[in-house]
Amino acid sequence: MISICMAVYNGEKYLREQIDSILPQLGETDELIISDDGSTDNTLKILDAYNDLRIKVLKSNGRNIIKNFENALTHSSGEIIFLADQDDIWYPSKVPECLKYLRKYDLVFSNVEVFRDDIADMELFYSKKGTKTGILRNLIKNNYIGATMAFKRRILEKSLPFPRNIYMHDIWLAMTAEIVGKTFFIEKPLMGYRRHGENASQTGEKSSNTLIRKLKIRIDLVRNLIHRFS
Repeated sequence: MISICMAVYNGEKYLREQIDSILPQLGETDELIISDDGSTDNTLKILDAYNDLRIKVLKSNGRNIIKNFENALTHSSGEIIFLADQDDIWYPSKVPECLKYLRKYDLVFSNVEVFRDDIADMELFYSKKGTKTGILRNLIKNNYIGATMAFKRRILEKSLPFPRNIYMHDIWLAMTAEIVGKTFFIEKPLMGYRRHGENASQTGEKSSNTLIRKLKIRIDLVRNLIHRFS
C-alpha cells in the first residue's frame, strides 16, 4: 500500500492540477492523505468535489508546514510513503520509478524540472551529475527536496515525532534515512517543480538566512540526531 502525504494551505490555484497528476498512479487500496492548515480559499471545496475514497482530508491547526506534514504522515498507513506539495506536477513515471529503486533502498529522491509560469520553460534543478547523498555532504548543503522523496515506513517510524526545533521536515527525514538506512538519488526528473514566489519553502531560491542562522540550523539538526540515535 502506498500513502501520498500532502500538506496544503490556500492551494486553490494549482491544487487540482497536482492531484490530477497523482491519482492515475495510485491503486484502489492506496491513499492520498491531505492535511489542510486552515485554508480560507476554495481548497476544501476542490477536495470535496473529487468524491474519491482514496483521498483523506485532515485538519491541522499547527499553522506550520512542518506540523502540517507531520499530521499527514502520522495518519498514513502505507508501507511506502511519498511526500507531495500542493503546487507541483508529477510525471506519469514518478511512482513506478521510485518503487523500482525502493526495492533496494530505504529512501529515494529525484531530480526535478523547475518551472514558473510556463511548463514548457523548464530547467533541471540538479544540472550536475554526481552523488547527492551522505550525511556530511548534506549538512554542508542540503540536497534533499521533500516533494521528490519516497521512503519506507521504517524510516517514518524512526523519524516521528519530529523534534520541536528542526528547520524543515525533509532534511530530518533524509538524515534519519542516512543514519538507519540506505538512500539513493534518481538522476531522472520525475516531476515539475513549480516556483511562483509564494512557496512555503525556499528550495530553488537564494536563501535569506544569515550565516549565524545557517549555523544554528545545522547545530540544532546535529543535536537532534545525536539525541534521537545515540
